[in-house]
Amino acid sequence: MHGAVQRIAANVERVLVGKPDVVRLALVTLLAEGHLLVEDVPGVGKTSLAKALARSIDCTVSRVQFTPDLLPSDITGSSIYNRQENDFEFRPGPIFANIVVGDEINRASPKTQSALLECMEEHQVTVDGNTYPLGSPFMVIATQNPIEMEGTYALPEAQRDRFTARVSIGYPDPQAELAMVDEHAGHNPLDDLRPVSDAAQILRLIEAVRRVHLSPEVRRYAVELVSATRRLPELRLGASPRSTLHLVRAARAQAALAGRDFVVPDDVHAVSIPVLAHRLVLTAEAQAARRSPAELIRALLQRVPVPTAALDPSAAFVRMNNNAGTPR
Repeated sequence: MHGAVQRIAANVERVLVGKPDVVRLALVTLLAEGHLLVEDVPGVGKTSLAKALARSIDCTVSRVQFTPDLLPSDITGSSIYNRQENDFEFRPGPIFANIVVGDEINRASPKTQSALLECMEEHQVTVDGNTYPLGSPFMVIATQNPIEMEGTYALPEAQRDRFTARVSIGYPDPQAELAMVDEHAGHNPLDDLRPVSDAAQILRLIEAVRRVHLSPEVRRYAVELVSATRRLPELRLGASPRSTLHLVRAARAQAALAGRDFVVPDDVHAVSIPVLAHRLVLTAEAQAARRSPAELIRALLQRVPVPTAALDPSAAFVRMNNNAGTPR
């Protein structure tokens, strides 16, 4: 598993130079069966990351450029009258692909953004009373500009909650930017990118992540961490139960990428801010005080007790062997 993931990561890093942590989080989201929201200022490689990950996997890929006049049917598809058949037939939209790249998603109206809700959560599309399943694997990689920029709409809370993780790429350091200029000035590296994996292998990797052991102590720790966000006075809206599921799945993927078949608290820590921060809604007072959701989560990670039993997974495995046979 580790070798296959490394090949995908190396392929993506040929395009997104100097951002291994961002690439790793994208792979964690893919293996956690989630969706990724890439938020940053223009020109730092948001779309390049999405395209590079999509091209590294030999799956069906589609791209949607979100604009203010985009309609929901432009994404999901619509029923068209067929004169020869004297009946309506469904024409699938670009959402019917394994990897869907939504570019500048927050430039479309909230009505159009909401067209993705059913697709992302239930992996299906309902049009004119008929339900059509989406393929597997299925992942939405959406890019968005900061909401302070002209022509953007804030994503609804329900939409943000369906994204497993949010990542900001940030500006490269001078050395990485120099390497980018040397390597990318003459041609677009996306043109040379070839698939290093396929849908069947990705499905096998996802199945392996599902089998990563999650002890009761770590499971309880994740629940306590998410529950603590709902009691913060700085927040109008804490993290949802869906975010707990996403946190656990991402922690499993993080452990698998680290070469382990069990989750430790460090895995939960590594993915907590990307998984939880974009779901939190600050109060007006917290915004005025320039508090950030990421800052609040860091404080929670310091306050919520780490389960000591989970620090020694081998001991937990011994107890499981004594009680219920060999763990997965």
